[in-house]
Amino acid sequence: MQVNVSARHGSLSGHDQEVIREKTEKVRRLYDRVNAIEVTVDFQRQEEPHVEINVSAEHSHDFIASAKATTVIAALDGAIQKVEQQLRKHKEKLTGHKSTSVKHITPEPVDEYIDEEE
Repeated sequence: MQVNVSARHGSLSGHDQEVIREKTEKVRRLYDRVNAIEVTVDFQRQEEPHVEINVSAEHSHDFIASAKATTVIAALDGAIQKVEQQLRKHKEKLTGHKSTSVKHITPEPVDEYIDEEE
């Protein structure tokens, strides 16, 4: 899995880049088909950095989430939470809507038909 970290209107320290990589690699535990993750940190407003995460997965659309906070790590945590929610919902759609086969359906008790003549 490939993780790209980039910054706009500023630069990230090496420590921050490693923390971002470690936290975003944990997204893979939710969905195995993740190919690449792109993280963009925008420092246009220094007091409120903006973090955007783009997750590419096989056989599905890209999952995109963004968040703003007072620090880069806090914004990253918010964006990761949003992406994880999207991945959980997508995985539930794939695995949770299968119909049950005939042999797994429990038979309902049949009441005996009583023919009453009046």
